[in-house]
Amino acid sequence: MLVVASGLAWGAGREKLFGIAWVAFLGMALAGWLGARAPRENAGALVWGYGLASGAMVTSAAVFLLPQAIGQHATYGGFGVALGLLSGFGAHTLGHRLAHLNLPLDRTLAALTAHAVAAGAIIGIIYGNMPDLGPLLGLAIVSHKGPAGYAAVSRYARRGGNWRAILLPAAGVGVAAAASSFLALPASAPVRGVVFGFATGVFLHVAMDFLPECELGSEVHESLAHEGDAHAVLDRLRVHAVASTAVGGLAVFLAWFVVA
Repeated sequence: MLVVASGLAWGAGREKLFGIAWVAFLGMALAGWLGARAPRENAGALVWGYGLASGAMVTSAAVFLLPQAIGQHATYGGFGVALGLLSGFGAHTLGHRLAHLNLPLDRTLAALTAHAVAAGAIIGIIYGNMPDLGPLLGLAIVSHKGPAGYAAVSRYARRGGNWRAILLPAAGVGVAAAASSFLALPASAPVRGVVFGFATGVFLHVAMDFLPECELGSEVHESLAHEGDAHAVLDRLRVHAVASTAVGGLAVFLAWFVVA
């Protein structure tokens, strides 16, 4: 399906979407392959992977998406940002209810697939209606797919799963992006402000959700192969968390500065 969707995107002149889709797929697939071979102690890799991705996403959403939303319509764009943030929080929070259901599939990979399709759909709408946007925004937005795939597969593989299951959510970004790119938004400034604001809010929520948390009970803590008091280790990782998010944001600034 990704090959077909990519062909449609390329044939319609959406080369940027084509590149973003395949970067997301290859990055997530490679991260999943590495995650299946990751040692039990992989907290440092998670912190830097999540930190770099979240720093890049926060910066990209603030620099490339937010001005577009406000530029369409300041008030409706602002309402759209709020709607996106609250919707992202609601979907993430209520999504944990799935953990209590007896589903015939891995919950982590199912959630990752749904998230990839949603992100791809928003990326497709953005680039389909604003083809002048550079590829840097899309690449920064899908940058979290690598560490997300790494973390999901490392857990899935320890339960006996095959890392190739990550290929489905990896392809979901490109398939959804190519399909939604043909959806033309109305010329109404309030409508476009809400849509671009909503996309900004959703991506900001995702970015903040990926900020590495070095707390007891967090995913980083669970990935530690450390017995006894883990506070000292987590304190060291907090420094890495701050550094990685700063580097992720700086990387987007430097990339923008070079191509601007």
